[in-house]
Amino acid sequence: MDEQNLPEAAEQGARLEQVKREMTKPPTGPMDLPFALLVILLNGIGLVMMFSASYALGEEVGPAYYVTRQGIYLLLGIAVMMLVSRFNYAYFSVFSVPGIVISVLLLILVLFVGSNEKGAVRWINLGLFNVQPSEIAKIAVIVMFATMISARPDRFENKRLLPTVRSVAPFLGILVVITGLIALEPHFSAMILILAVGGVMLFMGGLAYRWIIAVGGLGAAGMFVLINFTEYASARIAIWQDPWSDLRGDGWQTVQSLYAIASGGWLGHGLGQSRQKFFYLPEPHNDFIFSVVCEELGLFGAFLVLFLFMLLIVRGFWIALHARDRFGTLLVSGVTTLLAIQVFLNVAVVTNLIPVTGISMPFFSYGGTSLVIQMAEMGIILAVSRQIPAYSPA
Repeated sequence: MDEQNLPEAAEQGARLEQVKREMTKPPTGPMDLPFALLVILLNGIGLVMMFSASYALGEEVGPAYYVTRQGIYLLLGIAVMMLVSRFNYAYFSVFSVPGIVISVLLLILVLFVGSNEKGAVRWINLGLFNVQPSEIAKIAVIVMFATMISARPDRFENKRLLPTVRSVAPFLGILVVITGLIALEPHFSAMILILAVGGVMLFMGGLAYRWIIAVGGLGAAGMFVLINFTEYASARIAIWQDPWSDLRGDGWQTVQSLYAIASGGWLGHGLGQSRQKFFYLPEPHNDFIFSVVCEELGLFGAFLVLFLFMLLIVRGFWIALHARDRFGTLLVSGVTTLLAIQVFLNVAVVTNLIPVTGISMPFFSYGGTSLVIQMAEMGIILAVSRQIPAYSPA
């Protein structure tokens, strides 16, 4: 090596060593307090509404049965969120490949040992609790995509056909394998979520518009084929178009949801005063809990809840834009997009904007393991927020 380049090489080596030391340090900065408070506030409102919605269902096991179990999982979720927020988020990339492998294995396993509920096999019963592999797959795809894109920032810079195809192929392969296994359950809402989040992350990674449109078109074509040639999905589409055509059967849930929303008016009947939860509306404490929110708190209360979700989502993207590095930006953007789409799809289902897909309302719907996973995802965002560079005026 040329002697005049030795000092420069030594300086670069020292800089790399400093970066490595910084990456291995635990985050010492404060977490984003507005984001954390919004998470806690939404969970508190969700717990109150879940207690109200599940009250009638607790006749045999006790009116506080569901809220007590959910409260325990919420406390566990808060502890998990705080624990995850203390990690250096750079370490999450280490789990990208193991996370995808474990997700694929669980998605295969659920097809053989999963519990069948309403024609779908989505849960693995572990005795004390159930595990939904698709929930794990969502965060695994986000971490994997963030790791792959940030490892090669110039991955999508070449605009020619073959190099771009080679660059996009690994991402498409992951999406095809994951969503293909989920389609066998079937769980179309999880497929939509994963495909949408994957598309958003590819866009943020620098993939050109035309490729996003092309990939999205392929995904839409695949969904169209599945919907039209799958009896399970075709039946859902038919009921969505006219739920009153089978009022006593498959259309019952949608019709009762619309009754609950309409009867609530602007101000609602009052907290705890829902009528539809008394064995008219199926799953009032789960996927259709937002209908009870509308009935008891009215459109004003429902808009307030959605406004809080909007603030949380906007704050999440603010953290993403101010993250220390590209990996943090992609990680937070993926988790925040997942939250935003899930809220939108749940509201769209209960208002019959889209067919019933079996998607829960984050922080509101009953479900212990899914709540803990959601809180862990919020912990990831807080972990990134702890390492946002401090502003220093010039």
